Amino acid sequence: MQDQSLWYKDAVFYEVHVKTFYDGNGDGIGDFPGLTSKLDYLQGLGINCIWLLPFFPSPLRDDGYDIADYSTINPAYGTLEDFKSFLGAAHQRGIRVIADLVMNHTSDQHPWFQAARSDPHSPYRDYYVWSDTPERYREARIIFTDTEPSNWTWDEQAGAYFWHRFFSHQPDLNYDNPQVPQAMFEVMEQWLDMGLDGFRADAVPYLFEREGTNCENLPETHAFLKELRGRMEAKYPGRIMLGEANQWPVDVRPYFGDGDEFQMAFHFPVMPRLYMALHQEDRQAIVDIMERTPPIPPSCQWCTFLRNHDELTLEMVTDAERAYMYAAYAPDPRMKLNVGIRRRLAPLMEADRRRIELLNALLFALPGSPIIYYGDEIGMGDNIYLADRNGVRTPMQWNAERNAGFSSADPDNLYAPVIDDPVYGYLGVNVAAEQRVPHSLLNWTKQLITIRKAHPVFGNGRLHFLQPANTKVLAFLRSAEDEHVLCVNNLSHAAQPVELDLQAFKGRTLVELWGQTPFPAITDTLYSLTLAPYSFLWFRLL
Repeated sequence: MQDQSLWYKDAVFYEVHVKTFYDGNGDGIGDFPGLTSKLDYLQGLGINCIWLLPFFPSPLRDDGYDIADYSTINPAYGTLEDFKSFLGAAHQRGIRVIADLVMNHTSDQHPWFQAARSDPHSPYRDYYVWSDTPERYREARIIFTDTEPSNWTWDEQAGAYFWHRFFSHQPDLNYDNPQVPQAMFEVMEQWLDMGLDGFRADAVPYLFEREGTNCENLPETHAFLKELRGRMEAKYPGRIMLGEANQWPVDVRPYFGDGDEFQMAFHFPVMPRLYMALHQEDRQAIVDIMERTPPIPPSCQWCTFLRNHDELTLEMVTDAERAYMYAAYAPDPRMKLNVGIRRRLAPLMEADRRRIELLNALLFALPGSPIIYYGDEIGMGDNIYLADRNGVRTPMQWNAERNAGFSSADPDNLYAPVIDDPVYGYLGVNVAAEQRVPHSLLNWTKQLITIRKAHPVFGNGRLHFLQPANTKVLAFLRSAEDEHVLCVNNLSHAAQPVELDLQAFKGRTLVELWGQTPFPAITDTLYSLTLAPYSFLWFRLL
């Protein structure tokens, strides 16, 4: 594959858990051979990079984010050879692959922790953070408020408390011990040596602890990440690190460094504000958060998404905004989890195709490289009766046959039941059915990806908001060199008129990107458009 060092700035990512996608051996669990067999589908969709959730051996108490061995593959998903075959097949199709690297913590079943808890003199004791009292680091917030009363848990075998920012079965690693960063460097290099194209670094703000702080975003964390990036850059050019830091944009900005830390980081706060603006039928929430987003180095990029494998997080909103979002999108208490909403995109939009398309159009047109969560391209539903986040991690729906075509196993042996309700069930919502319908959501999504990839300005361009009097319309320009794309979005359930000040482009013609339809030339008067409910228009200025 040709190396293009900034490939990620124009990329469309596709997030998938190996176990959810396709079962190649009929045991009810998706695996690497199954995923490999579906690469032609992903190539046809048009995505550039697959993001894999953790696939390592694990007791699966946190769906793989509780890693028991960093060096190999969970046997349920296949073998190392299966992984290598998958990676080679993806690369042959021009698709890169990144994977989750969970650096902050391990499973309590990891051999390191088992050795640490069993012997205070073990060389692994100092791989973790221990204390005789749970009173240390009191200013650190509790993240999983639904399940964890403290960041400390007493371990009878060790005779001490251990520190954990997430579940109590996920002890945090001690990065003040030089052996821990070294061990993580070795993990990184093992997988990059196999050809992996990079990592999504999980929970990076919490790597270090210091008394008198909230134990987030500490200088020591940035120093370690710069060293990690430096090692990767020296030996594996063209590979990337994508940082997960659920923080305000101004607090995420340091994770880019001077272009020498993460190449990419998630923009968490923009996501709930897309939903908020749509429900309020007012653009201000989107404009405000984008205007609060600081500039980043030219070699860096934001990563944006509508939904993913976790709850729709509401940590980076105000209390009033959070209450509004719960009332609007989570009327059933079972839809809530921790500080968020555990629902997929289509159910959040009540299966309204217009709103689904509009949110995707915003995702693909605003700054950042977009991520599609598996199944959202066909409008998959969720199951709020499954525990924790499992309701948004059900089997991919391939066709209307048994088990949605996901597996030949007995339905009782599936890792999770397929969605079979009347609205989102696999009999009507599946890949095969949508491939046959030219105007299906799946085929529309393919066209969306094609148009974005044809216009690099979406990945590299500047953002400039227009300020029409009608606040139900969000209009902005994406500009790079002499390429300008105008995006106009109607956030309302009703048709809306809008008048745009485009006098700086007087004499230019607007060409609508989806149908290549020319619109009247721009004059020295306000430019008038009328938009259908929940619709959008993309124009290139010629």
